Amino acid sequence: MMLETERLLLRQPRLEDLDAWAAFAADPECMRFLGGVQGRSAAWRAMMCMAGSWQLQGFAMFSVIERESGRWMGRIGPWMPADWPGTEVGWGLSSAAQGKGYAVEAATAAIDWAFDTLGWSEVIHCIDPENVPSQRVAERLGARVLRRVTLPAPYDTMIIDAWGQTREEWRARRQAQR
Repeated sequence: MMLETERLLLRQPRLEDLDAWAAFAADPECMRFLGGVQGRSAAWRAMMCMAGSWQLQGFAMFSVIERESGRWMGRIGPWMPADWPGTEVGWGLSSAAQGKGYAVEAATAAIDWAFDTLGWSEVIHCIDPENVPSQRVAERLGARVLRRVTLPAPYDTMIIDAWGQTREEWRARRQAQR
């Protein structure tokens, strides 16, 4: 399974992604709103969780690969673990990938895929109220705050806003852009 955009490839995680995934998980700025810094073994488990979700659910976050360099830039895509507050397309990019429009580019492809292939009727983005950069990405995607949600443990004490939109809202916006 692979999606292609102008500058990126979105594909299932591979073992060769582990070093870059672990570096991302060890970066305090990248992980500030994603549960905190993780060591290599925790990053391995997180990556394997995504790979397992692909196997068992048929979807999970994609590894985002910069086409020009072949470098792993982050993970973006559909995500809905047990007890999650909705059908999410989430994102997390390495420091080297931030500020280049990659999040919007990759999330757009992932949202199209979630609506068109997975048949989702709504996509949310779980965003901490202090995470202004992710709020800006959500706004560029046409999302708005839908509701306050609670994540499953161990994140159940965090305050999280569910940004998002329906499939119909997404398609109308995409059609207007063309």
